[in-house]
Amino acid sequence: MDQRGTGLSTPLTAQSMAQLESAKEEASYLQHFRADNIVRDAELIRSFLVPNGEPWSVLGQSYGGFCAITYLSMAPTGLRHVILTGGLPPLDGGCSAEAVYRACFKRVLIQNFKYYERFPQDEEVVREVVLYLAENEGGVTLPSGGRLTPRGLQLLGLSGLGSSGGFERLHYIFERAWDPILVSGAKKQLSYTFLRMYENWLDFGTNPLYAVMQESIYCQAAASKWAAQRVREEMGVQFEALLSARKSAPVLFTGEMVFPWMFDEIAALRPLKEAAYILADKVDWPYLYNKEVLRMNKVPVVAAVFYEDMYVNFNISEATASRIAGIRVWVTNEYMHSGLREDGVHVLDQLLGMLKGKHLLR
Repeated sequence: MDQRGTGLSTPLTAQSMAQLESAKEEASYLQHFRADNIVRDAELIRSFLVPNGEPWSVLGQSYGGFCAITYLSMAPTGLRHVILTGGLPPLDGGCSAEAVYRACFKRVLIQNFKYYERFPQDEEVVREVVLYLAENEGGVTLPSGGRLTPRGLQLLGLSGLGSSGGFERLHYIFERAWDPILVSGAKKQLSYTFLRMYENWLDFGTNPLYAVMQESIYCQAAASKWAAQRVREEMGVQFEALLSARKSAPVLFTGEMVFPWMFDEIAALRPLKEAAYILADKVDWPYLYNKEVLRMNKVPVVAAVFYEDMYVNFNISEATASRIAGIRVWVTNEYMHSGLREDGVHVLDQLLGMLKGKHLLR
C-alpha cells in the first residue's frame, strides 16, 4: 500500500499543505503521519481485503520495517509473518535520533572515503564547486528558486553514498558540473544541467514529507530538536565543506540527515519551515513500540540486516533484534541498504527460505 501522505494516499506537497491556514494547523495535521497511524490504516485495509479477518504477511523495507515493528507492537494478531529488509528501528523511549545519527555519521565517513577511493579525481572537482559556491554570496540560484550553497551540496550524499550504483551516479553528476568554455577568458560557471540534476536528485519538491517528518520517526514522548544538526556540530570541523576545500582536504558529503537550514535554502521546503520547527519541538509524541509485547512475540519474523547499511545502523539493528522473541536474522555485506531493489529474488528467496525452514538454525 502507499503509506499515508505518499503515492496515491493523499500525497502531501507544499501546495496541498497550503490549504491549511497556519503553520500550527500544518504541524497538527502532520503529526498523524507516523508509523502508529500507518499501522491503523493497514489494519483497516486488512479487514476489507483478507477473508474472515485472517492475518496477513507484511514486507517492510527501510522505514517500512520500522512500521512493521510498530505493527508487531500494536496489532500482532493481524500478522501471519513479518519480513524485514534493512528496517530494524531503535526501540527505547525518548528520542533516539541523536544515538542514531552518531552511529550513522561514522558510516557516512567510511562511505565518503570509499567514494573518493573509487573516484579520486572527484576530490578536486568537488573542492572547486564548493569554492565557486562560496564566492557567490548566498550560493547559486537553483532552477526552482532555491539556493545551492556548500553545505547544500553535501546533501548529495543522501542517495549517492548509501545505495547500489550511488557512487557512479554521484560521479556522473560532477562530470556535468561546469559549462564548457567556448570563448577564451570566459568566466567559469556551473551548468544548468548540473543544477537541475542536483534538484532532481534530492526530490524534496515531490516528497517534502520525508524532510519534515524524518526525525520524528525516532521520537517517543520526547522532542528531536534538530538532532542531526546537534550531532554534526559535535563532530567539529569534519563536515565543514568550505574549510575542507580551502585546506585542500576532501569535502565530505552527509547522509540521511535533515538540517534546519534546508528549510531556508530548498525552495520546496520553505513554506513548511514554521511547521517543521513546531514538530522539532514537539514532546508528546505517542509511543511506537511495546517492548514487552515484542519480548513475548509469537509471530514468525525474519530480517535481512545489511552490515554496511548507511541508513539503518548495523549495531542498532542487532540490538533491536535481540529484543524481539523468535526473530531470525540474516546478516550480509553483499548488499547495501538497497539490497531488495538490487537483487530482490535472492534476498526474498533467502528470507522466505528461513521462514519455511529451508535454512536451518545453526
